[in-house]
Amino acid sequence: MFERFTKGRALETSKKTALNLLSEKGETNARSIAVKLIENYKQLDKQEQLQFFEFLAKQFSPDPVEVLNAAQLYMEKADDTSLIALFKVVESPRQELLRRLNRAPDGTHTIVRMRESLIDHMRAKSGLQALDADMQHLLSSWFNPGFLELHEITWSSPAILLEKIIQHESVHAIDGWDDLRRRLQPDRRCFAFFHRQLPDEPLIFVEVALAPSISKEVGPLLDKKSQTLDSKKFKTAIFYSISNCQPGLRGVSLGNFLIKRVAEKIQTEMPTVKTFSTLSPIPGFTKWIDEGIHLDLLDISLAKKRKIEESYQALIPKDSKWSKKISEGWSSATATEKEKAHLMRLCFVYLTQFSHKKNGDTVAKFHLSNGAQLYNINWAADLSKKGTAQSSSLMVNYLYELDAVEDNHEAFNKKTIVYSRSLDKLL
Repeated sequence: MFERFTKGRALETSKKTALNLLSEKGETNARSIAVKLIENYKQLDKQEQLQFFEFLAKQFSPDPVEVLNAAQLYMEKADDTSLIALFKVVESPRQELLRRLNRAPDGTHTIVRMRESLIDHMRAKSGLQALDADMQHLLSSWFNPGFLELHEITWSSPAILLEKIIQHESVHAIDGWDDLRRRLQPDRRCFAFFHRQLPDEPLIFVEVALAPSISKEVGPLLDKKSQTLDSKKFKTAIFYSISNCQPGLRGVSLGNFLIKRVAEKIQTEMPTVKTFSTLSPIPGFTKWIDEGIHLDLLDISLAKKRKIEESYQALIPKDSKWSKKISEGWSSATATEKEKAHLMRLCFVYLTQFSHKKNGDTVAKFHLSNGAQLYNINWAADLSKKGTAQSSSLMVNYLYELDAVEDNHEAFNKKTIVYSRSLDKLL
């Protein structure tokens, strides 16, 4: 009973402290009040966190009447004064609350963790989107790439940091210290973004392999027993894994800036490296096939639609799914040449026709919107269980030509996918 009473008190104290922090008194003593709010928030359990978020969502929203009046005034006058007044009333008081909380020691870290919990609650609870939008807006400013520091992770980095790299690797799991050591050898690089307010917390990191040419399969890159290459053979930088470490920063653009900064750094330090490519998974491919390919959404010729339908019908058993066939033992090693041709065709369609759509592949969206070119689709490139299940073992090379990044980015915004014309043969 005492524990329940104490926890209930922490929630009520958190609410009162939040109100106090935003008061005139709070503006004067923001630091000490913010410290108290952080201490109380950390005592909340998951359900109490939800109640606190609902309190913030309801108590600290803009006044609808004030917003309407300011909007009408701006409509009438359309001058700077009325526009500034509109900006002021539209911004929710929550943003100022979060700014004051951010001034406390550990404030930035706490807000990032708060948003991580908020995102988790939003999966089952509505009415929190505006609160989330406020948090994302502020975090996007505070974690602007201009404020971030790029550091290389090496075998000499602190052990606690190396442990976090192992923990947060989300594309190709790191199998212990020997695996990590190989990924940090001279023909490998690992770079991460850091923020001064979270000095020991990597925000996002990318792993790079230095090689003679563009790699078409990931196995050799991940082989922890492979020999280290001579630096004279470094011609290509292959970005083979990029992992976000902070769920609370979802929606804050970090990865696109990271890849460009790393490419520029490598180019400066190793002039022999001229080519920058990825070896990327296609995590949404199997799911897309299972859900049906929706040819009616495609603005292509009838002849091409027939080819796509032919491939789909040839692969999918009646009243079944492609994922079921994979689970029953299908693999790229035992696939027929016809299955290979059909899968390569469907993958080409998925990446070139659906990447800009809502159900497009997340990795493709990231790289193509970032200015990369779809360069190649590789058969039997990822033979892991995960790779087979998600994409029938296919992987993609996205090519970053630094001089063409901006043009490719603009093309993607206009719903055009820039790809190597050698891929046209697939359809």
